[in-house]
Amino acid sequence: LSLMTGISVGSPSEPIIFFLHEWGMEPLEDFSPADSANVTRVFVNGVWVGVHREPTLLAQTMRNLRRRGDISPEITIVRDIREQEFKILTDAGRVYRPLFVVENGSELKLTKDHVYQLLNSEDNGLTPESSEYFGWSSLVDQGIVEYIDGEEEETTMIAMTPEDLEISQGQVKDEGEEGVDAENRQEDSGVKKEEQIEDMEAGIEPGDGASISAKQMELNASNRLKPKGLSTAQTWTHCEIHPSMILGICAS
Repeated sequence: LSLMTGISVGSPSEPIIFFLHEWGMEPLEDFSPADSANVTRVFVNGVWVGVHREPTLLAQTMRNLRRRGDISPEITIVRDIREQEFKILTDAGRVYRPLFVVENGSELKLTKDHVYQLLNSEDNGLTPESSEYFGWSSLVDQGIVEYIDGEEEETTMIAMTPEDLEISQGQVKDEGEEGVDAENRQEDSGVKKEEQIEDMEAGIEPGDGASISAKQMELNASNRLKPKGLSTAQTWTHCEIHPSMILGICAS
């Protein structure tokens, strides 16, 4: 299990079902099989309770309620687009772990102000009974941290570090300059070809320069190796609190 794994204690499903009826869910009694291609089936703890015609809006509304603290943060919300299913799990015994929430595809909801409030509460020895206290529960109640279990994790895009989010933001900004960069790359390739011709005339092998630069570079085993960035910008939904938190107690 992950170092930050938690186990759900369970919560009543009746309030969730009541809310679904109020939010446009059609009961099974009114469902016609001829409309199955135009609706999404709604399940609560594995029980088919109705159908809904606007699953995108329903999923976003339920997530907003969870992030505002109106419903339990341990509730799982899963929308399976391929199977046309919307699942809500409130039962006990589910394994979940916390993740930072990412907004607008690449903006971390956690800000420096939140970090300063955490440090202020710790430095001043504030307790949860204090009105100025800001701790882990505050992060969860304000939707900065979200509990995600294994099934819901399949429908998310999780960035490894906040630096990955910054790279995505830079890729979005650079997409408008792609045409200019393409022209520059063509000019650079022409210059490199001329340099290679000069090196061959001077008797220098193509691999000599690369091998020399590799020998001069000292590898540090403590440096984190990162994969090369993709050519297209990524849309993230969450971010790891720390990469080591993915691992269990033995692996870390």
